[in-house]
Amino acid sequence: MAVREIVRTARPDDGFVGEELGASAPADRTWLVDPLCGTLNFAAQTPLMAVNVALRTGTAVTAAASADPTAGEIFWTDGETAWVRTDQGDVPLAPSADSALVDLNLDAPPGQAHQLTTVRMLSSPAFARQFGPRVLSTTLAVAWVAAGRRAGHVTEGDVRDSVHFAAGIALCQAAGCIVTGLHGQPLHTGTGGLIAAADQHTHTALIRIIDQVSTLD
Repeated sequence: MAVREIVRTARPDDGFVGEELGASAPADRTWLVDPLCGTLNFAAQTPLMAVNVALRTGTAVTAAASADPTAGEIFWTDGETAWVRTDQGDVPLAPSADSALVDLNLDAPPGQAHQLTTVRMLSSPAFARQFGPRVLSTTLAVAWVAAGRRAGHVTEGDVRDSVHFAAGIALCQAAGCIVTGLHGQPLHTGTGGLIAAADQHTHTALIRIIDQVSTLD
């Protein structure tokens, strides 16, 4: 894979975790790589996909990029600031909740989708009154929260060291988004999950809705 060969050439002692290629020996610096996030979209000739790369140094992600090959955009962060790169150059990412669009991750093992909090959110009147649901089926949607194109993103499950989510989370954190676990707890603790919100108001509203739908049988 091209990304792995570039890393091996430039940083031969670094670790590497790839979705399709497994993991190398543990290292203090580890690259988390998802070469094609949105595989089913790609197979269906739907131009919604991303290439995600994140560098974990110790326990923190210190650099990351999420590239949209179809749009010709690369969302990137050095761990402190966040930008989008096009042929015209780099532009700072600026989160915004103005769209009122929230992406809900509906990926689940076969037969278990009905148990997802995100599925329950789709039928929540409180959610429908305040937000418009979107289901992008690629973690490019997380980068879009950092870029101000989405008000928020919600997913369940363990996203720690995820080749899918590490880059998007780093982008959102560097851009100043509110990033927590599914119930507002510190990220990667408790029940896990992810809420990435453009601002505190959006985050508070999503937490309230999640708490409501979580009590449903």
